[in-house]
Amino acid sequence: MKFLSLVVIVITCLVQPILGQKSERIKLANEMAYSINNELINHWYPKAYDTQYGGFISSFDAAFKATENQDKMIVSQARHLWTLSKMIERSPGTDHYKKGARLGYTFLRDKFWDKENGGFHTLLSRDGQVRGSGLGAKTAYGNSFGIYGLAAYYKVSSDPEVLELAKKAFYWLEEHSYDPVYGGYFQSLALDGTPLARDNSTPSTATIGYKDQNSSIHLLEAFTELYVVWKDPLLKQRTTELLAIIRDRIVQKEGYLQLFLQADWTPVSFRNEGEEAIEKHHSIDHVSYGHDVETAYLMMEASHVLGIEEDYATWEIGKKMVDHSLRFGWDESKGGFYDGGYYFPGESTPRVVKDTKNWWAQAEGLNTLLILTDLYPNDPLQYYQKFKLQWSYIKQYLIDHENGEWYPGGLDKQPELKDAQKGHVWKTAYHNFRSLNNCEQKLRDPSHLALTIKKAGNEH
Repeated sequence: MKFLSLVVIVITCLVQPILGQKSERIKLANEMAYSINNELINHWYPKAYDTQYGGFISSFDAAFKATENQDKMIVSQARHLWTLSKMIERSPGTDHYKKGARLGYTFLRDKFWDKENGGFHTLLSRDGQVRGSGLGAKTAYGNSFGIYGLAAYYKVSSDPEVLELAKKAFYWLEEHSYDPVYGGYFQSLALDGTPLARDNSTPSTATIGYKDQNSSIHLLEAFTELYVVWKDPLLKQRTTELLAIIRDRIVQKEGYLQLFLQADWTPVSFRNEGEEAIEKHHSIDHVSYGHDVETAYLMMEASHVLGIEEDYATWEIGKKMVDHSLRFGWDESKGGFYDGGYYFPGESTPRVVKDTKNWWAQAEGLNTLLILTDLYPNDPLQYYQKFKLQWSYIKQYLIDHENGEWYPGGLDKQPELKDAQKGHVWKTAYHNFRSLNNCEQKLRDPSHLALTIKKAGNEH
């Protein structure tokens, strides 16, 4: 009886904060639903459907008018396919989402997929001609998003042809990009899929030949999405391996992701080469708070989809990453995560070296803060208060309430971005839609309450 009474007390203590927030959470959910429908998705679709050549129009100016350069990249084209697939789930009665998704899928199948060498090309012209570009012929990152979009589209279309293409892409990565020695995947690939190696002529600022956190976390994301619809043993093995590599090797002891690594997962760092070298190599060696809060979510999602029970290691590392970002990369007054920090030699805490706040990091932070709100309702970092501040920041400094979509970065730090492009090959509705969609659903019905109770009970 004493044990049962204790359980009731623990459950009551953990559930009451969520129930007490219920009316406020519904209000916030309604705000986000309004923003999705009236300030985001309605501006992209059907305007972005390329009915002439297939796929999606990529580039839009500040007033959301199409620009001249309309090259198409696998990442953004696949993100459009993923977003539309989720919108089909969200609004199954809207027919143009289905038509748009089909346009996107057929362009991936007919134009982006390399019928001779396999794998998805990185960059094409608007009409589907392969571009010779510095982006690289093939990348693990680009192919991960091909899989991601296809998996989501298969879930809503049940078209076996779609799943077959996703499988082909997975097996192509397995054959060409996967490292059987140290695990994980090589990012930079030649046209035939051969991993590109570094040599004496490779500039120190180039990332060729390295493994990296960004392709690793998005491969995890893509494999997780694919595993939802294809319970393949090898896919499960690779997803589980990636989760462990990211959590245990790429995340450093302080709680941040190392951006680039050698094949054996040795960090690529310029920390001991002086501030000039550190500044020169900023793009490949710094603390990226946006990636850290995003990865916390992606690891938790993968663990859940894989069915790993009581995965305390993943939840605790995810929490550690978010806590690190809040302590060292968070604007306490306005909200928002800064773009970059650095652990300089001899210093025990990172300095903020780039205090701008790009749009995707703010979106990912919003989503992850709400997850931790429900996992750790009594944590002294007060995730729910920070979640609400983050949403206020986004509404004030990121959402263009007149022309739609989000500015590329917060106007508190970069007011000039009010006139910047709203869409291009690196910017679609993927980050901000996913965040608002996830948050709206979770605000209305906090998920995984049993896990929340177990986890928080273990903590407290």
